[in-house]
Amino acid sequence: MPAAIPGIHHVTAIGSDPRRNLEFYTETLGLRLVKRSVNQDDVSVYHLFYGDHGGSPGTSMTFFPYPDARQGQVGTGQASAVAFLIPEGAVEFWTERLTDAGVDAERHERFGDTVVSFEDPDGLPLELVARADAPAGDPPEGSVPDEHAIRGFFGVTLSLATAGPTEEVLRAMGYSRTDEGGSRRRYESSGDLGYVVDILEEPQAPRGQPGAGTVHHVAFQTTADEQSEWRDVLSGQGLRPTEIIDRKWFESVYVREHGGVLFEFATEEPGYTVDEELEELGERLVLPEWLEDRRGEIEAGLPDLSTEFNSR
Repeated sequence: MPAAIPGIHHVTAIGSDPRRNLEFYTETLGLRLVKRSVNQDDVSVYHLFYGDHGGSPGTSMTFFPYPDARQGQVGTGQASAVAFLIPEGAVEFWTERLTDAGVDAERHERFGDTVVSFEDPDGLPLELVARADAPAGDPPEGSVPDEHAIRGFFGVTLSLATAGPTEEVLRAMGYSRTDEGGSRRRYESSGDLGYVVDILEEPQAPRGQPGAGTVHHVAFQTTADEQSEWRDVLSGQGLRPTEIIDRKWFESVYVREHGGVLFEFATEEPGYTVDEELEELGERLVLPEWLEDRRGEIEAGLPDLSTEFNSR
């Protein structure tokens, strides 16, 4: 058996207006644009990566912002909320910051933690979870003071019509149930970031529909040495994983788990600095070498995207 999954590597969602997406995640949330590339399966659309200063695994929220995307519907078979980790003393700062930015934010308690719930401009459900044990991390330089900055992921919520088979997959990945209340069950791994997966079993809820404001997939951290082993584990769970796919900044295996959520198993290396200097991350369009001969065509098909509000 491979080593237990420590937590989330990245989460990828679907957006609409790329400039609005960039402004919200860099200016309002204070994340850094750490990679500006294209969806390797559809080069007509950007792939924007946000994270801490270096885009460390466990901090990277990424988007496919389709300018003409239809509005999605959050529902079962999806990751229905993405939660970021903030220091315990940062709740008031974020409540005021979001309100000042015109974002409706709701503060509540869950399993002993203070949670600030809100939506991004496309309606994607987001949360800030305040914890005393939030790591210091490597916050971006920008408009959010280091002491209040988002540290990375806390976790995700999966909405499922039937939870049992997905829970078996999580246990095979090394997650353990640590709490439950109502229809919510909490599973945790051993990492410092992105270590929580909450499951909401909602048999009467509508099925999610892909589109702007929905999560495309949740990626979990693994190592290159264990990719093949994870394919075997997933196959043993009755799933059909893809072959290992080179994504330039990590290698990936994809699988749609029993409840319909698309999981990715992404390697921690080589990371976002494999083709850009640390201080230059996100400043230009970067393409993997197998797309370089199409650069002119690709750039001509993309909307203008200023990085004037990229927090670094």
